[in-house]
Amino acid sequence: MLYHPDSFSSLRPLLASQNVTSIEVAGQLLQHIQTQKDLNAFVNVYDQEVIEHAAVVDQKIIEHKSGPLAGMVVGLKDMIAYKDHPLQAGSKILANYISPFDATVTERLLAADALIIGHQNCDEFGMGSSSENAYFGTVLNPLDKTRVAGGSSGGSAAAVKAKMCHVSIGTDTGGSVRQPAAFCGLVGLKPSYGRISRHGVVAYASSFDTPGILAHTVEDCASVLSAIAGPDAFDDTAAAQEVPRYTEALHHPGRYKVACLAGTLSNEGLQPEIKEHTLHGLELLKKEGHQVDNVHFALLKYALPTYYILVNAEASTNLARFDGIRYGYRSGHATTLEEVYTKTRTEGFAKEVKKRIMLGAFVLSASQCETHYIKALKVRNMIKKAMQEILSGYDFIILPTTTTTAFKVNSFASHPLSMYWSDLYTVLASVAGLPAISLPNGVDQKNLPIGIQIIGNYFEEAKLLTFASHFEAIVK
Repeated sequence: MLYHPDSFSSLRPLLASQNVTSIEVAGQLLQHIQTQKDLNAFVNVYDQEVIEHAAVVDQKIIEHKSGPLAGMVVGLKDMIAYKDHPLQAGSKILANYISPFDATVTERLLAADALIIGHQNCDEFGMGSSSENAYFGTVLNPLDKTRVAGGSSGGSAAAVKAKMCHVSIGTDTGGSVRQPAAFCGLVGLKPSYGRISRHGVVAYASSFDTPGILAHTVEDCASVLSAIAGPDAFDDTAAAQEVPRYTEALHHPGRYKVACLAGTLSNEGLQPEIKEHTLHGLELLKKEGHQVDNVHFALLKYALPTYYILVNAEASTNLARFDGIRYGYRSGHATTLEEVYTKTRTEGFAKEVKKRIMLGAFVLSASQCETHYIKALKVRNMIKKAMQEILSGYDFIILPTTTTTAFKVNSFASHPLSMYWSDLYTVLASVAGLPAISLPNGVDQKNLPIGIQIIGNYFEEAKLLTFASHFEAIVK
């Protein structure tokens, strides 16, 4: 495997041989957090706790009783529950809320002896593509602090890139792991829907939400996925399929058939350098003996409107639970029960979330449900079938991750709807529920990272990671 100075896989043997300790590693990463606060990557840092936990893990290593992720320092997006710690989803309406339980993802990370260093900043309830829609302020890109880190898992991406943690666990509803990974030059994995339990993950759009992984290398993603994937009694949507040993598969690449969605490269909004690097990546694959074909996908233009109709509809119902009665923020200006509801939600939600709730309520209304929501469900099924048809003849689908590299902060302040186009290429895998991974694929003239996206078939993450690791090696 490749040696990568930032990867946990390179650090693991040093920890196992006790040439370095978990305490030393965690301490160094805490220093990086302290000196880079201006990035605004974390909303809560558990400094004392992570050092105490590291001491326990070091003792386990000495006794040869440690788990597979022993010493790995992990950050959690502020959408993932960690018992007795704040869980705020980037929103005022959950300010100061303390989670009474662990998410299944958190529980499995701790069981594998990973060290959780803190919660990371994000767009409110995962609604955004730039991490500018956060109650706790905008996340900045470590590579250029005048630019965004992507969204909605922007804090998670910035933290890994700035060496504040080895790996981050984000959530990906329509690209919220893959797009920030592309903007920050990282690997971002969205597994198949149901591969990782959603128990304890704040809901945005329940039929789309997928916990994902941001890391420096494919191997680190594979290590984490092995630890956190699998069925869960607390989540009926978590798949029962056996969890392979993903890291073992990385060493056995084959020869594959790859489909390039031709329409994605002819889009007039695509930054020319991204097209150039995507084509170069495809040429490298051909030289390695893989078959690469251009494939027409007629439904591409319907993916984005279908996605936004459905996720906003689901968001409007999911966020109905935040009413000021049971938990979270409650308005101090209410004098009647109705005002408790209306003023709490008016004051507690920011503009973008309120807009999406209104759009969702609109498409679910009696006069619009048939023409918008039901029609979008039908188109979603059409997209699923069309993607499956392509993947019945090909191993993978390749396309750019984003249409542009990281854009300037406040670029879309005057026309926020235009930012939705940032999700154009990532929503395909989300609508279909397919696994997808974004990989670094060079840089543009401003030295900003470019991402390339590989989509695999349902629950074939082992195969996807193997191919991604192979691509990672040939583009170095």
